[in-house]
Amino acid sequence: MDTAKLLEKAKLACQKRGARLTPAREQVFLLMAENEGAIGAYDLLDKLKKVDPSAKPATVYRALDFLAKQSFVHKIESINAFLLCDHFSDCNHPVQLLICDECGDVEEIQSNNLDLVIRAMADASGFSITQQIVEAHGVCQQCQK
Repeated sequence: MDTAKLLEKAKLACQKRGARLTPAREQVFLLMAENEGAIGAYDLLDKLKKVDPSAKPATVYRALDFLAKQSFVHKIESINAFLLCDHFSDCNHPVQLLICDECGDVEEIQSNNLDLVIRAMADASGFSITQQIVEAHGVCQQCQK
């Protein structure tokens, strides 16, 4: 999906949710949309400073926090990076990520079966899941060649 369409989709989602996509949040969203794959906050800050020289780390972190709460980006805890989710919707979907330890590529996959198993196990333990991110590390097909 192209960046302009993705931004419009995000604006509509914010409007429906009563959330505010401020100029700083929008700029970080656009930088994420233009980026291939996962990116760290300080790499985002470097890109943001080209547009807004006065940008600070807090600006990026606040924007990323907002974007994550809106399910526009996923935080990848194990590599301390963020990945744009281009299929965000009105629901929170479980996130499963395949992370290549060789090239750093991150692929988001969707397995309803895995989600069902995790939820069933949580229910059996009396646990209520509020967010689900499964990170699997390995080597991608490209790096195995």
